[in-house]
Amino acid sequence: MTEELASPGQKTVSFYLKRIIGILLLLVLSAVFFYSAYSKSGIAFKGFNLVGNEGPFMSFQWTFIDLGINSIVAAGIVARLFIGLEFLLGLLLLFHIFLRQFTYKIILVLLSVFTVYLLFVIINQGNHGNCGCFGDNIEMTPLQSVWKNVIMIIITLILIYIYPAKPYKNQEIIAVLLFMAALVTPFILNPLDLDNKPEAAHQTIDLNPLYKEAPVPATELRTGKHIVAFMSLTCPHCRKAAYMLHVIHDKNPGIPIYILLSGSDNHEKEFFDETHAMDVPHLHVKDIEAFQKMAGPYVPAIYWVNNGIIERKANYFQLDPKYMHEWLGQ
Repeated sequence: MTEELASPGQKTVSFYLKRIIGILLLLVLSAVFFYSAYSKSGIAFKGFNLVGNEGPFMSFQWTFIDLGINSIVAAGIVARLFIGLEFLLGLLLLFHIFLRQFTYKIILVLLSVFTVYLLFVIINQGNHGNCGCFGDNIEMTPLQSVWKNVIMIIITLILIYIYPAKPYKNQEIIAVLLFMAALVTPFILNPLDLDNKPEAAHQTIDLNPLYKEAPVPATELRTGKHIVAFMSLTCPHCRKAAYMLHVIHDKNPGIPIYILLSGSDNHEKEFFDETHAMDVPHLHVKDIEAFQKMAGPYVPAIYWVNNGIIERKANYFQLDPKYMHEWLGQ
C-alpha cells in the first residue's frame, strides 16, 4: 500500500529508518485528528454503551456563532461538517490516501488557519479559558493550542520529506467512501436538532429584591423585555451559558441580556476569564436567599421576562439569537 519512492537496490538502513519514523509520526498525527473529532462530538463510551454529552459539542458549535453565523442550526451544521473533516483527515492519513498530492497539503492549510485564528483570539481576548481543541477532555489555553498546531505542522513537513507514498489501486474509490462516511458520521452520532425553541411560560417573577439595596442593576429589569440569566460562579453549565450569552451580546448588542450572579467573590475573576462575559451587563447578587427565590431550584436559569412575567424559559442549548429577535419583535 505504501511503497516508498525508491528502487529495491536503494533500500538502505536509512530508507527503513525513515519508513519506521514516518509510520510512527503518521499514526500520531492521525490519532490527534481522530481524538480531536471525538472529543468535540460530545460522544463517549461507558463500558460498551455509547452515551451522549452535548456540552462539548455545544461549546464548539458556539465558536461558529462567535465567528458571525447568526443561527444555531446553521452553526450546528458547520460544526458537524468540521468534526467530519477532522475525522476524514485521520482516515486519509491512516489509509495513505493521496498523502503528498492532497492530504499533507490540506493539513498544513488547516493548521495554519487555526493558528492565525488562535493568535487573533489571544490578541483580542487574552490567553484565557479553554480553546476547545479537544472539547472538555483536555483543556488547553489558546497559546498552548498554538504550540500544539506548530508541532503538528512540523510533523507534517517531516512526513512530506521522509514518508511519501505512491497511489495504489482503487484509491479513488476508497477516498470517496471515506469522504462520505466521515462527513455523515457526525450527523448520525449527534443528530441535528431543528426544534431548539425555548419553553413557553407564563409566570410572575419578583425582581424587586434587586433594587432594595446597593449595588442595584444599571438596567431597569422590572419593565420592558429582558433576557435575565441567573448563574452560579462555580457552576460549569453556567459558565457555558455565560460564554454563549457573551457571544450573542457581542454579535447582537441590541438584545437586552442581563446576568445575575451568585457565589463567592473569589471565583469571580476565574468565571469571567473563562466566559469572557465581563462585557455583558451583570450584577453580583449578595443576598443568596433572594437570589434563590428569584432563580428557582436550578441554575443556570435563563428567563425571557416581559414586564415582570416570565414568557420563555431556556437552557443553554436553546440560546438562539433568531428566536430572541422574534420574541423581542412581538
